[in-house]
Amino acid sequence: MAAAVKKSGGLFGEEYFVVKKSGLSQFQAMTAYLGGSCFQTIMDNPITAYRQLVQQYAKDLQGNVVDPKIAQQEARAVFRSHPVQASLSGVGPRLVGVGFKRIPKFGILLGISFFLGEGESPGMYAATGASIMSAPFINPIRMIEKQQRAYFKQTGQVKPIIDILKESAAERFVPLFRGTIPLMGHSLASAVLGLVGQPKLQKYIQKEIGDRTSLGRTATGLIASSVVSPIYVFVTNPLSRLEVIMQTSSIKGKSIGVLEACKEMAKDSSKFGLRGVFRGQGIGIAKAVVSLTLFHEGRMFLQDAFKDYNKSKGLIPE
Repeated sequence: MAAAVKKSGGLFGEEYFVVKKSGLSQFQAMTAYLGGSCFQTIMDNPITAYRQLVQQYAKDLQGNVVDPKIAQQEARAVFRSHPVQASLSGVGPRLVGVGFKRIPKFGILLGISFFLGEGESPGMYAATGASIMSAPFINPIRMIEKQQRAYFKQTGQVKPIIDILKESAAERFVPLFRGTIPLMGHSLASAVLGLVGQPKLQKYIQKEIGDRTSLGRTATGLIASSVVSPIYVFVTNPLSRLEVIMQTSSIKGKSIGVLEACKEMAKDSSKFGLRGVFRGQGIGIAKAVVSLTLFHEGRMFLQDAFKDYNKSKGLIPE
């Protein structure tokens, strides 16, 4: 498989498909990352949708800030009334986004990582570069995803993607880039803690605990995700709030800038304290634990399959 593709060269050149001493080619590492991302995206979508609604319903239809408990009740009411539609809302753009979002992000991440000799285990430099350089590719997909759910309360329906694109086209597609600045911070935290930190922590836990007990890779991965996730959500939850505020306003109306979104969060916190700033924190931690574990389990399953294949075919260099 790898050898056959290697001869053809193609868009990335032969080196991209050459199996390294680590047991994988860059192409195989990229495929494993994308496969893990697809698996995670499908499985965690209901939690993702619920969290957005909890954060989005921070204001009522008249624009007044509401208590976080009321926002949670309204989000639950939407799921009770439209369980299937709400659970699947945004999954289409998110799966398309695995290509449009993850290929640039993982491509840059692994490209820098392989260039620095880190292989399929990227470090801080790769994570930082990928977070900044991939943001313009990722943001339009996140904007479409959030716009799909933005009017559930009023219509009970997912907003069609074609309508979102038509409205954006009328504004020269500029609205699709709302929220890019907080996304860069969000993406950096995600890469550093989720893509770099979790695997390193899991290896440490496997060495210190797993090898001395009956805990397998899935269990140690779950423990690592449970440790990393609260830190990740604490850092990213305010950034996620900014994204939701900026990306769920009407495309046809006036856009909300970063400063205006920060003022809205400040108003929320002045009325409800930290509960206002960290709306969706609890569900965010649960989502992060589930998402990180699913992603890395899917990724490692595919990496192991590729390594076994390469070993059986004698493709791993001595």
